[in-house]
Amino acid sequence: MVHSQGPTPPASSITLSESRGVRYLHFGTEWIQGAMRIAHPYRLELEYQQQMMVPLLLLPRPRRVLQLGLGAAALTKFCHRHLPFAETVVVEFDPTVIGAAHRWFALPEQGRRLTVVCDDALAFLQRPRRSGFSDWLQVDLYDARARGPVYDDRFFYLACRQALREPGIASFNLFGRRCGPSLDRIAAAFDGRVIVLDEARAGNRIAVAAVGPTIRIEPPQLRERALAIEAGSGLPARRWLRGLRRHAGPGGDRLRPQEGLSL
Repeated sequence: MVHSQGPTPPASSITLSESRGVRYLHFGTEWIQGAMRIAHPYRLELEYQQQMMVPLLLLPRPRRVLQLGLGAAALTKFCHRHLPFAETVVVEFDPTVIGAAHRWFALPEQGRRLTVVCDDALAFLQRPRRSGFSDWLQVDLYDARARGPVYDDRFFYLACRQALREPGIASFNLFGRRCGPSLDRIAAAFDGRVIVLDEARAGNRIAVAAVGPTIRIEPPQLRERALAIEAGSGLPARRWLRGLRRHAGPGGDRLRPQEGLSL
């Protein structure tokens, strides 16, 4: 078993860079930890962050979204704007990151629909859920070195599963050359109910896992949802459909959108 690394100390230096109208967040290294197009601060600029919104195809009206890892607040801002019916709760370990997101990346102030918690992700998952379970879970936990997820063992992924009500959807950002072991651990925690998107240009792989009753979207409804996502937010939902495959090792079969989507 691969044991969780646990959180590293808070980032000692947060640095910013800008290029062609896009502001980037770094944790003192060259690795990009988040991005925002300055003229469109609520747009998802990075491809992998767009792919993290695949749950819109499966459960398009979550009541509660739990996000582990804030970064430049791209997913947080997107959900806050485009899911007005949902409460978004964000857990971020480093208070410096929260401050930078407010100052440089247009993170809204907290309110009835947005809560930002300064806490360790695993510790948060292990506490009693006074505020209830979540319909969506979005996990993007990388430190300054970006060598692998901060937490990456079956114990953590089981805690993620237990944070979801049924039916529920979790999406995980994986980065690096060897995503297979992480995908296997996610699949073990979620009874094999995992689909994976084609690798993003930056090398990220997004895994989507489900709990509860089987989620089955028939072909007409699937196309209708994809078109609605594209019209409402500009996200390339039809492209996602062409890149989905069921996780079953390296040779997992591609899903066929013309046959609907089942997870």
